[in-house]
Amino acid sequence: MDVLIVGGGIIGSSIAFELAKRGASVVVIERGELAQEASSAAAGMLGAHSEFSTDHPLIPLALASQAAFPAVIAELRELTNIEVGWNEAGMLKLATTMEEYEKLTEHYEFWRRIQPQHVRWLTPKEVANMERNVRNEYGAMYTIDQQVNAKQLSVAFAHGAMAKGARVLPYTEVYDFIFERERVVGVKTTSGTLYAERIVIACGAWTPMLAEKLRLSLHMYPVKGECVSVTTETPLLQTTVFAKNGCYIVPKANNRLIIGASAIAHSFAKTVQTCSVQQLLARAMQIVPAIAHSTFENVWAGIRPQTKDGIPYIGAHPQYENVFVVTGHYRNGILLSAITGTIVSDMLERKDVPFDMTPFSLTRKGEGHALHH
Repeated sequence: MDVLIVGGGIIGSSIAFELAKRGASVVVIERGELAQEASSAAAGMLGAHSEFSTDHPLIPLALASQAAFPAVIAELRELTNIEVGWNEAGMLKLATTMEEYEKLTEHYEFWRRIQPQHVRWLTPKEVANMERNVRNEYGAMYTIDQQVNAKQLSVAFAHGAMAKGARVLPYTEVYDFIFERERVVGVKTTSGTLYAERIVIACGAWTPMLAEKLRLSLHMYPVKGECVSVTTETPLLQTTVFAKNGCYIVPKANNRLIIGASAIAHSFAKTVQTCSVQQLLARAMQIVPAIAHSTFENVWAGIRPQTKDGIPYIGAHPQYENVFVVTGHYRNGILLSAITGTIVSDMLERKDVPFDMTPFSLTRKGEGHALHH
């Protein structure tokens, strides 16, 4: 085959979709079910403006990806008939303390300089007019940021890829690589050996384990994020509400609210702690008091891939030029999925990428990334 992708989450599936559209023969290998890890645990916010408050290498990619989504989702719907819960109601970024308010006004001013048409400041009265169930005394930043059903979007990318000819091998784990001179020519899996011209490793927080077999150290670690969902008799929110203290409340179909998320570093355990549920609900009720009368639905955890410098790895292996590593998107994997598929496909085809990809290099300076000799 032309390209073998290790990892069937939203990043691997988005790359497979774009490559298959371009006519490449693609196989996606996933050790479990598609979109079973961080991709299905995410709340689905496309928070380009709410996520970044200072200059960051990801901002150009985030804005381009956000802009690409309407066309991508329409294309996926046409191919798969999967509805991804596209919601354009926007997002309210709130402060719950004076210290948070000062940081939030800086956040607003940052975006007002860059994209004034995409953000606006609301007074407490304007917040109340928009969302009568939100408690707010400092005002809020409103952004155009959208949201989706993360798992449905991930599955749509995979099914879109299959509709264009890609193959998906679930319940198949890669445990080693096949080397021939200075190239990696294939992978050893629990279902046999597979060969490919190019290999993409996109298995989220589990990527460093495979990278070690390619003599590459990646400075990244898992961060467990726990979420709670509740349901209400009538809708409490139209917009997503994101407090500066990290708590978010995302309205979904059927009067469902997702409340997230904790951030527990260096944990691969997908258990949910009672204290985390208590803290999430307490913060949510501080912002939307009526949540106290909601019906408890579910709890879950996802393992996010975080890098030490907060910037994903997107690039070719420094020694094996036909191997690419794409990981470390942390809590922006859903947002960045549309553009990542395009960027990585361009890289694999040796086309010019319209972004500065230097900050995403696997051997970027200042991090001590190293090959093992």
